[in-house]
Amino acid sequence: MEQSRLEKQFAFCLEADKEKLIQRQTLLSNGEKKENDAEHAWHMSLMCILLSEYSNEPIDVLKTISMILIHDVVEIDAGDTYAYDDKAKLSQRDRELKAADRLFNILPDDQAKKLRALWDEFEEGKTPEARFAHTMDNIQPAMLNNSTDGRVWKERGVRLSQILERNKNTPDGSEVLWDYSLNNFIRPNVEKGRIIED
Repeated sequence: MEQSRLEKQFAFCLEADKEKLIQRQTLLSNGEKKENDAEHAWHMSLMCILLSEYSNEPIDVLKTISMILIHDVVEIDAGDTYAYDDKAKLSQRDRELKAADRLFNILPDDQAKKLRALWDEFEEGKTPEARFAHTMDNIQPAMLNNSTDGRVWKERGVRLSQILERNKNTPDGSEVLWDYSLNNFIRPNVEKGRIIED
């Protein structure tokens, strides 16, 4: 018997709960444990509400938050890919596309298409909303890394060139927020030797 619309919606909601199990590499601000994907998405969403006034262009905040909330749902199947793990990044796109195909299709067709379109838009990073969502995705972990005195950056031997490459599109969403992150989260950790200057 085919699932009803409501049954499909609840099935996706329950499946999305698994995002709480996906551990990221970034420590929480107290430095005691790593954040999970759901915590990351919630934190970015809150930051988007508060910081959207610094977007380079006007954005639809609700659309941007929706994008933020679903951008990592694919990691339920694909797992988290650490920003500076070059080997894992080679297979990241394929793993995430396969996950998107499965996960979004749990939903009724109209919602599956809507959420998949939002996810694709985030991945392409070409609209004002997607650009700002990417800015949040890069600045949130930088803020947390700074709050723990750059501990993960130091433990992983992260180089400034890697951070700058990772953030090459961050100013596209907000030059103000990128400038703040660079000068308040990143450069102080270079000066303290937590990030390797190269």
